[in-house]
Amino acid sequence: MKILFTFHVPSGGVETLNRLRCRALREIGIEGHLLYLQAGSGLQNISDIPVYISPTDYELYTLITTHRYDAIVATSDYSMPQRLRSIGYEGPVVYEVQGLGTREQAEQMLRKAEPIVQECCQGILMPPTQHLLELVTAICPALPRYVIPNLLDTVTFSHRITEIPARPVIAWIGRLEVNKNWEMFLQIAHSLVLNKPQLLFWIFLDDRLSTDEVRNSFWQIVNSRGLFDHIHLFPNAPHSEMPKYLSAVGDSGGLLLSTSYLEGFGYAVAEAIACRCPVLSTDSDGVRSFIRHNETGKFFAMGDISGAVKEALELMDNHDLRNKIRSQGQEYISGLMSPQQYAANFQQMLFNLKGSG
Repeated sequence: MKILFTFHVPSGGVETLNRLRCRALREIGIEGHLLYLQAGSGLQNISDIPVYISPTDYELYTLITTHRYDAIVATSDYSMPQRLRSIGYEGPVVYEVQGLGTREQAEQMLRKAEPIVQECCQGILMPPTQHLLELVTAICPALPRYVIPNLLDTVTFSHRITEIPARPVIAWIGRLEVNKNWEMFLQIAHSLVLNKPQLLFWIFLDDRLSTDEVRNSFWQIVNSRGLFDHIHLFPNAPHSEMPKYLSAVGDSGGLLLSTSYLEGFGYAVAEAIACRCPVLSTDSDGVRSFIRHNETGKFFAMGDISGAVKEALELMDNHDLRNKIRSQGQEYISGLMSPQQYAANFQQMLFNLKGSG
């Protein structure tokens, strides 16, 4: 069997998801291919999966007639199913809901997508994220829903013995866009430095996905809050290097800080926990799958800067609690996001689609 996964750009959580599921499906005899509408920094992470970039309609037609895909999964891009039908693809098309930003953004996107998805798709695929489940059920009630937890390679993403930074490090991973809430991160960072002047902040971002205006605003705030000497940027870091960085953050006595308004899943948080890097996060829905407050991680209320600082300081200074969270988090993640279980669930979805076709 062959499956084609399509998305806008190889970056962020969907790029990670696509690579991992292609490898997991390969183990049960299903070959996955990737199609992106434009190039992106995540291409550096892909070495063993066929990838197609920005095909014309003729190239896309040639691709689907050559490979005769048994199904196509279109992630987030609701225009792709219509495009596939217009060039003659007759197999099952699944619309996948991942991320989509804030609840308002997700609802707006799904309402625009609804007529196309109803006409062109045989089902909707999503992770078990509450706000997405509620929106899809309300907007597309007639289509079959396939709810499959995303997967994580906890063999690759596990704690690494590496050089420990001389100063405690707080990491932040994301894009400089509204939903990732980078401005609140800088507010929290400023307050934390007042308590712990030795702190460093490692920021991992895809700088191709932000405008010059936003980048300039970022540096203006950094400088105005006296954070310039505390910040180290890692633009477009290879995904294969992240276990090393996250392990170093955890071993330094630091943590990963996640400030998103809403996450459809939250790969960066899951990967950090798997590497024994404790996480402090907003209660951004998707991360509820793997954060239990004071057991596998910590939550703070959106917009509560003083509360975030209090939780971060406790996570750094209460060593018994910190060690418990690191150990329990890693153990919990290892049993939760199995590639084998994802492949089995995905295969069952394909059987259901074939039976209903």
